[in-house]
Amino acid sequence: MERLQNILAKAGVASRREAARIVAAGRVVVNGKIVVEPGARFDESARVLVDGKRIGPRERLRTIMVYKPAGVLSTMKDPFGGRTLAGLVAGACAERLVPVGRLDKDSEGMILMSNDGALALRLTHPRYEHVKTYVVKAAGKWSEDKLRILRGPVQMPDGYVTRPAAGVRVLAEREDNTTILEFKLCEGRKRQIRYMCSAAHLVVLSLKRTAIGALTLPRDMRPGEWRELDGSELRLLV
Repeated sequence: MERLQNILAKAGVASRREAARIVAAGRVVVNGKIVVEPGARFDESARVLVDGKRIGPRERLRTIMVYKPAGVLSTMKDPFGGRTLAGLVAGACAERLVPVGRLDKDSEGMILMSNDGALALRLTHPRYEHVKTYVVKAAGKWSEDKLRILRGPVQMPDGYVTRPAAGVRVLAEREDNTTILEFKLCEGRKRQIRYMCSAAHLVVLSLKRTAIGALTLPRDMRPGEWRELDGSELRLLV
């Protein structure tokens, strides 16, 4: 037995959140009866109609790794016509894949897209504490005091206080007053690393996500490219 909103999501109708809205709006009929409770449980063999049309068989589960370039939104569409992840994989994926987590527009690096709701939950819910690794080039005169500030906690503009981040280290100090830093974080608040650097009077020049857990971005992968994860790579994310 599975929740109705999950049945819709796995069939590729919509994301789980949007599927819940569709159900609550009375647009779903299960075995001849309108159902408005997204959490209602049914066997997967149930006859489910959305807006009068029967949903098809469950999509095969699929997860891909995308090297998101800077300047691309981590969304499926943009009302202002900006470049999105959907545009990078358009026409190549028959399944309805959605981003797992986000990278802000100015950042680049690894982002996953999947139709596996259970995997997406494991990778995005704070209780699972998946470590994400970032390499940052920051401008500003360096001192050891700044490393102490970066390791936090740091207060964000919205008042949220970040958790201490012991996994911040210096990879290289350069003569042009730039520093290459590595951040390993379990949380991922919007623009968190940029605010952390700002608190240390550093300006982020570039930010790249290089790993999610033990899964790393291949060195030969280029911005805008993507590829499917195999079984061994998926097991690294569990």
